[in-house]
Amino acid sequence: MSYVEAADAPLRKNGKIKIYGPEAFEGMRKAGQLAARILDAIAELVKPGVTTAQIDTLVYEMTVAAGAQSATMMYRGYRYSVCTSLNHVVCHGMPNNKPLREGDIVNCDVTIVLDGWYGDSSRMYAVGAIPRRAERLIEVTYEAMMLGIAAIKPGAHVGDIGAAIQEFVEPQRMSVVRDFCGHGIGRVFHDEPNIIHVGERGQGPELVPGMFFTVEPMVNLGKPHVKVLSDGWTAVTRDRSLSAQFEHMLGVTETGVEIFTLSPKGYDKPPYSIA
Repeated sequence: MSYVEAADAPLRKNGKIKIYGPEAFEGMRKAGQLAARILDAIAELVKPGVTTAQIDTLVYEMTVAAGAQSATMMYRGYRYSVCTSLNHVVCHGMPNNKPLREGDIVNCDVTIVLDGWYGDSSRMYAVGAIPRRAERLIEVTYEAMMLGIAAIKPGAHVGDIGAAIQEFVEPQRMSVVRDFCGHGIGRVFHDEPNIIHVGERGQGPELVPGMFFTVEPMVNLGKPHVKVLSDGWTAVTRDRSLSAQFEHMLGVTETGVEIFTLSPKGYDKPPYSIA
């Protein structure tokens, strides 16, 4: 796969990896931090009895108040400002009016557009006290994402990210979902390269300073197989096992990696210490 200076590339996916400069890093920091602040606010809302529709309203109102737009609302027909994926839902769950219950786990995935830059991130949330197996799943998924991010540096390869994740998750008797992946991002929502969360070290495109992409592994307590429901969006585990996901958006720097979506309040991994 070849590379192109982002300033010379069209605002669409064109089969080349876009390389961004210093001004783009600043735009991505602002977009990433808005997404992170919204996820912080969700942490303070999630509790038994709250609905995912209420979460969607919060996300929409915070996005508009910041002068941004929701990237998911009306994206290919999707109607909401957030994806809310509950328990055995792997990703792309739709908000509804059913109250959350004690013991549930839910992933909230937010993507906004601020001044033309996309901010994309997701976190897991525990609804009250949750079973130990759910806690362990969340812990492993978060650690897997961070190990994948730790593999990022100039001269490394996309396959190094997936290998780091897979090598950690599978010995835990959990599985990495193959059907979905991370992606390039910047002024385009889903761009090159795809970031597969399994792989072999040294394989795939080389990582170059100025690349922007997401790392967002989905991990199942059971087998990795998923299916998409008849609504065309909601993906669930085929064996009904619990699933978890975390997502950070980042840029490759001259010395390593910068994460754009770190929580301003330190709510990066549950349990969140809500002030």
